[in-house]
Amino acid sequence: MDYKNIEEKMEKAISSFDRNLSEIRAGRANPAVLNKVKIDYYGVPTPISQVAGISVPEARLIVIQPWDASVLKEIEKSILASDIGINPNNDGKVIRLAFPELTEERRKEIVKEIKKMAEEAKVAIRNARRDGMEEFRAKQKKSEITEDELREAEDNIQKLTDLKIVDIENILEKKEKEVMSI
Repeated sequence: MDYKNIEEKMEKAISSFDRNLSEIRAGRANPAVLNKVKIDYYGVPTPISQVAGISVPEARLIVIQPWDASVLKEIEKSILASDIGINPNNDGKVIRLAFPELTEERRKEIVKEIKKMAEEAKVAIRNARRDGMEEFRAKQKKSEITEDELREAEDNIQKLTDLKIVDIENILEKKEKEVMSI
């Protein structure tokens, strides 16, 4: 029995969850918060990382140094228009993004957000489980596999699902600790 397809879908859900977590602004400067911010570079929407060097010289500071000084204003405008909630400081050469200290209330909001994202990832994993089980049930109806093989496949898919849910829980727990301890 081949479960690769089901496992791939579950892995995609986990990696998507992990990627989304890296973009959450948790009080510590993380260049991943700029991943979704694009500027209009000669008529083409371009990620900031392709037109500027991004560095994190301090725990709460991101410095963006464009390779072409003419895009400085465009980068600043895009950051202001984005939903990252940080005001850029432009000194004519570089843009600095200073991350403020998180309040206890904001940390709790972030944890709620993270838990919601974890639940969405778990739903995606359960959907992959359901699709996989339906696939095997259809094979059993067509007499391609026996009832025992179907039962074994369902058990294996459930075990795989349980493992992937534990992975999500571990990632969630780690991020929750990180947010609450900043």
